[in-house]
Amino acid sequence: MSEPLRPGLLAVALREVAWIRRDRVARLMVLVVPLVAFALLAMTFSNAVIRQLKVDVVDQDRSQASQALVRAIDAAPGVTIALRSADLNGAMHAVRSGGVIAATYIPQDFEHDLLAGRRPQVVIFYNKQFFTPGNVASGALQAAISAAVADLPKGPKAAGFTPGPLVVEQYVLTNPALNYAQFLLRAILPTVLHVMVAIAGGFAVGSEFTGRSVPDWLETAGGAPLTALVGKLAPYFGIFAIMMTVGLVIIHGLYQIPFRGDEVMIGVAACLLIVAYLSLGALFQLLVKNLATGLTLTGIVCSPAFGFAGVGFPVLAMGAFARGWGALLPLRWYIQILFDQAARGVPVRDSAAPFAMLGLLAVGFFGVAWLRLRSIARHPLPAVQTAREPDVPRRGIVGFFAAEYGRVLRDRGAFGLIVIGPLIYGVFYPQPYLGQLIRGVPIAVVDDDGTDLSRTLVETLNADEAIAVAARPTTLAEAQAALARREVFGILSIPAGTEREVLKGDRARLPAFVDSAYFLLYSRTLQGMMEATGTVSADIAGGGARSDGSLYRAALARSSQVEILNQPLFNPTGGYASYIVPAAFLLILQQTLLMGVATLGGVSFEQGGATARRRRSSAAAVIGQALAHLLLALPGCALYLIVLPRIYGFSYSERVLDILVLVIPYILAISFMGQLVGSLFKRRETAVLLLIAVSLPIFFLVGVAWPPEAIPRVLRVLSMIFPSTLGIDGLVRVNQMGASFGDVFRDWARLWVLVGIYAVLAIAVGRLASREEAAHVG
Repeated sequence: MSEPLRPGLLAVALREVAWIRRDRVARLMVLVVPLVAFALLAMTFSNAVIRQLKVDVVDQDRSQASQALVRAIDAAPGVTIALRSADLNGAMHAVRSGGVIAATYIPQDFEHDLLAGRRPQVVIFYNKQFFTPGNVASGALQAAISAAVADLPKGPKAAGFTPGPLVVEQYVLTNPALNYAQFLLRAILPTVLHVMVAIAGGFAVGSEFTGRSVPDWLETAGGAPLTALVGKLAPYFGIFAIMMTVGLVIIHGLYQIPFRGDEVMIGVAACLLIVAYLSLGALFQLLVKNLATGLTLTGIVCSPAFGFAGVGFPVLAMGAFARGWGALLPLRWYIQILFDQAARGVPVRDSAAPFAMLGLLAVGFFGVAWLRLRSIARHPLPAVQTAREPDVPRRGIVGFFAAEYGRVLRDRGAFGLIVIGPLIYGVFYPQPYLGQLIRGVPIAVVDDDGTDLSRTLVETLNADEAIAVAARPTTLAEAQAALARREVFGILSIPAGTEREVLKGDRARLPAFVDSAYFLLYSRTLQGMMEATGTVSADIAGGGARSDGSLYRAALARSSQVEILNQPLFNPTGGYASYIVPAAFLLILQQTLLMGVATLGGVSFEQGGATARRRRSSAAAVIGQALAHLLLALPGCALYLIVLPRIYGFSYSERVLDILVLVIPYILAISFMGQLVGSLFKRRETAVLLLIAVSLPIFFLVGVAWPPEAIPRVLRVLSMIFPSTLGIDGLVRVNQMGASFGDVFRDWARLWVLVGIYAVLAIAVGRLASREEAAHVG
């Protein structure tokens, strides 16, 4: 017979491994849920290039020239003509109701004005509230129309000399194909995993305060808190290191995305990230000594971390609070190292500062957790008494409504999720995005021309809102070194002889090197360069004429015979917060309420066993409980849909009744779904453990941040099981886009279908689970 292991590091680690093998929830949390989340995200972004976005065309000219534009649009790979509305009212209805993402308007007498040299306009209206698909559709339409215009009949040629235009030739660095999978997956996979790491660390430590034993844990470690903490977290470190490797295999193996940097630095940084978030999750548990509360705090800190990491909205455009808070999050520094090394391939020395910050945070969080555990070891904890569910029969919907309402108010974990969580997120989540627009992106200009024209161009670049000339290196090599150090995010070269080419009437080509590691920075930088060079070209062509005069317009007609206008809809300033926050608020409502309701199912079983579960699954109980959840969730809905849009300056609807009509089935569907999920759990924390990690994959399946056309059909259908898919689409269209109830009737009807399905399932599955449990006990 083998001797028992001596107390120490190995004994603690083996004790934890044995617990993981016994505990089904622990196995799901560390093995199944991360792999499922990875699989969902990998499938979601399997179409790396967005294509076939639905657009509308309003052709009021119906001439040969306008038909040529229509054919060019229909042949463009990024869009497909889904509708041919007779007027703009029909096109705007199609955009608001979700039939199309953009519309092109070709005015009457287009061909006549073209042949007369009057420079007719073609207007592209695109849905800027749905940021990514709207921008992609706008770019595809503009490219198709521009190509078609070049082949249209030319108007009368003006006499006299025409200066040559300045033409920006873009050279896309890092991600030349503008592959969204390369951009998003690289950041999202570790973001999902970091939440699971923190939750796992918290669950491992917090379980010692509930179903396990802190004294036994410390005794296995020989009374040494440092040994106890390291031994407990070591198995999770190993598991998540493997998961991190799986994520890298998906990115660089499955998607064949090139790796350009130092593998050792990335590997060590990944290990530091895991240590940091295991320690942070453990620290929250050691501070509050309550598993449910600690998990809630962990979720509040980790779930919004993607925004503070600077992937979607760059750090340089954030306010002071967002930058400061983001600096305290290990994910912020790991993402910078990951993009610099894996995507941009910069020298290792240029990643030294974020690497040091990541290491400092990992050591700091672990050190504080160890000190807290040492304090607990010196002061033994009193035994925790589990409250019992009062065995009072509740009859009727009103009785169950009152019982559920009181249960939420009494239970700290459920109250925090359902009531307090939305309030905290309402203030905390939008902080990274409140700058709305990116201004003053630093660029470098290499002026090898040194003429009046080049100096004017530099001044115009610096005056543009989007960019700022931060460096004037003498060579491209110096500019590229500044780009690697993140001192600038774009380079514009003005070659020698630029002014001479313009005065000869030839095109003067200006190479622009733009870093596309971060898409929003890339597009904003390129936009600023194009705007500035376009302004200078127009001034040169106008020959000093007033910008509102006929000579100036005639000069523009000589350089471009058709004016293409891009008109953003519903979010005209292109504010990033106006785009991302309203949809995210609605997802937060779903996730906090879903976890809170499911938690109540676990609480009920903990306190009352199969009898309590059976009592909760009657038809009257399910309906009464849902009405209680509706009443508790309505203040959060009012905050997110009415109050905060006005405070933060987002667009909003005055038709509160239309909003309420959609909110009621949305909340009820979430409640019934939560009751169904909760009927399967025996512990209160299980809902938080298993549901929090899927928040980000669910958000990308909604169709706001990532277009439905790019999501595989099987996933799109699967996403309909979540109320958020229909609720976010309908409520964003009503509140931010001014859609009428008729425009979103389909979403409303489908939400009520979900309400009915989940109500029936909650009753049936709850009764079945309670019977099986009773039979098992018997």
